[in-house]
Amino acid sequence: MSRKKNKIFEEVIRPELDKIHNEILKHPEITVADLYDAYKKSLESEDSRENIIFSAIGMIFFIVIAVPIVNYVFAFILGIRCFIPNNYVVWEATRPIANCAYCQHVRGPLILPNMTREEFLPYAYSPQPIIIKNSISHWPAGKLLNYNYLKNLYSKYKDDLNSFSDECQFLNFKSNFLILRDLFEMPPERAENGTEPWYVGFSNCQTKILNELRKLYPVPPHFLPADTEIPSHDYIFMGYDDGANMHLDYIPRLMWQAQLRGNKTWTLAPTPECSSICDQFTFYVESGDAVLIDTRIWYHGTSIKTKKQFSLTIQSEYG
Repeated sequence: MSRKKNKIFEEVIRPELDKIHNEILKHPEITVADLYDAYKKSLESEDSRENIIFSAIGMIFFIVIAVPIVNYVFAFILGIRCFIPNNYVVWEATRPIANCAYCQHVRGPLILPNMTREEFLPYAYSPQPIIIKNSISHWPAGKLLNYNYLKNLYSKYKDDLNSFSDECQFLNFKSNFLILRDLFEMPPERAENGTEPWYVGFSNCQTKILNELRKLYPVPPHFLPADTEIPSHDYIFMGYDDGANMHLDYIPRLMWQAQLRGNKTWTLAPTPECSSICDQFTFYVESGDAVLIDTRIWYHGTSIKTKKQFSLTIQSEYG
């Protein structure tokens, strides 16, 4: 290799190869031995050293440039990053074929009155979507929780706002907010009157903020089994006009959502393999209602039909 090529290799390519190498080894299914075997096989071809260099350049281009572009376009087309992990395509491609019995005779949600956990237990783990009417209207969150409350809360814990990361999931949907800070820096007239549509979701996974918020609502809610498993974070969805596009959630448990302010329209559809057997349907959730859906098997989307009406919900999982 010429001195010029060697300099390029040492100063440009090798550092990037080291980064790629370290990233690859973060995956538990790949070992150093695997990389060594792949390297030995690559030496069997002629001009292998030159091939390795050009292959490395191609890999670097793909990882540094192509992957972010594809990822951005994919997120833009979906209009949502909600519960969609980086391996969304793999999840969808390897998703088990659904047993269509879960949706075969379902024409809409099961609507129930407010219930105790003993009364609700027979329904708690049903695949049929459920609305529990007027079940959370007594929560303090219904009166206290709004945009300004959240803005002040996150201002109180500025370090948590500054450290907000992808692990906490900020879901901008169709809005022009890129990070949580953008949400709390919008003009007051847009925040309070919806002069320009916006709708976002985010998980409150910071312990101090989560503890403050959970003072405003019970976890688990009074209708769920007392021994139900709950995650260490909840979600907040709020905004005007827009909502979430149709998607599945790749989460480990069932979902409950409390409609604290405003109303929301849900559209549910079966998985594609069940579309010839099961129906798509739409239903309306009012302020004070709780909705429970197995969003792992029901494609779902939401919208706020009433113009300039503010919607705010708390969402979590149970299992």
